[in-house]
Amino acid sequence: MQKGKSFRDPAIVEELKKQIWSASKKRIKVMEFCGTHTHAIHRFGIRQILPPTIEMFSGPGCPVCVTDNGDIDYAIALSKTPGVIVATFGDLLKVPGSSESLLTSRAGGASVTVVYSPLDALSLAAGNPSCRVVFLGIGFETTAPAVAASIAEARASGLSNYSVLSMHKLTPPAMRAILDSREIDLDAILCPGHVSTVTGSEAWRFVPDHYHIPAVVAGFEPVDILLAVREIVRQCEAVSPRIANAYPRSVTPSGNIPARKMMEEVFEAAPAKWRGLGAIPGSGLAIREGFAQHDARRLFDIEVPEGLVPDGCNCGEIIRGVMKPDECPLFKVICTPSHPVGPCMVSSEGSCSAYYLYG
Repeated sequence: MQKGKSFRDPAIVEELKKQIWSASKKRIKVMEFCGTHTHAIHRFGIRQILPPTIEMFSGPGCPVCVTDNGDIDYAIALSKTPGVIVATFGDLLKVPGSSESLLTSRAGGASVTVVYSPLDALSLAAGNPSCRVVFLGIGFETTAPAVAASIAEARASGLSNYSVLSMHKLTPPAMRAILDSREIDLDAILCPGHVSTVTGSEAWRFVPDHYHIPAVVAGFEPVDILLAVREIVRQCEAVSPRIANAYPRSVTPSGNIPARKMMEEVFEAAPAKWRGLGAIPGSGLAIREGFAQHDARRLFDIEVPEGLVPDGCNCGEIIRGVMKPDECPLFKVICTPSHPVGPCMVSSEGSCSAYYLYG
């Protein structure tokens, strides 16, 4: 059998399932901090094959979903600024701001262009020297290094009409905020695989050291996730919390050091507002003073009112894991992927999208 297919091998899945059921005696509440995990868990029916003693919760693992409405409003205001082209990934287009989205703003004449990488945004700036191109930098530690590299390249090549609106966020502070809130008395964390390729598994050491619960990094195939769940069960049953890496083919203890150095060269930790979590110190990435000529927040004198959450939207509660999407009165009634009320239904990594697609 090909190596890639082995991660979906029904026989291996069945054996892991038996081991988990056999070992699981205690009730265990596990939260995943990755939107891709959320979709994989639903897509492969992981919840349905776990014993009833294990309850899975989806956390704030979708960068589009956790972006504060005020930041969306700022991006929309930028798109309406004369001489500005806003470049963005497509999943931001439909995200509702306080009164409209980038998609409706573009329909009204604003200049919004979908790109597939920061390099595309750089090329857009190079090809439109009379315009100011603003790339909407969004994502966790996974995407921030590439955006940082685009800023460094713009400075090195003298591309003065390229800037970034940084809405990037750091995962560990949000994880601490969730654990400190104790809204859910969590017993373990399924750590994000993509983020951990950059941060390394050691980034989560604070979870067992400070909160005394297991922290296990997982990949995204059924066998990956079940291996991580089996490790969580074993640690919880033995009352021996520690870091474990169930995704060693992509994640190392120290992570991607060059990527982290690039991120740290261009960005610095700063306060950030998270949808559903509020302001969290040191959880955002601001552009350093040395790259100020490429920082959209410094370049544009734009003020927007406090962001407003759409009436009836429960994305904040869903992001914190205290409400499941199908418990929201709007879910599938007036909030659907084609007519989303909140970002959790818009994003390909959103919990509401996962529930809608896979049940």
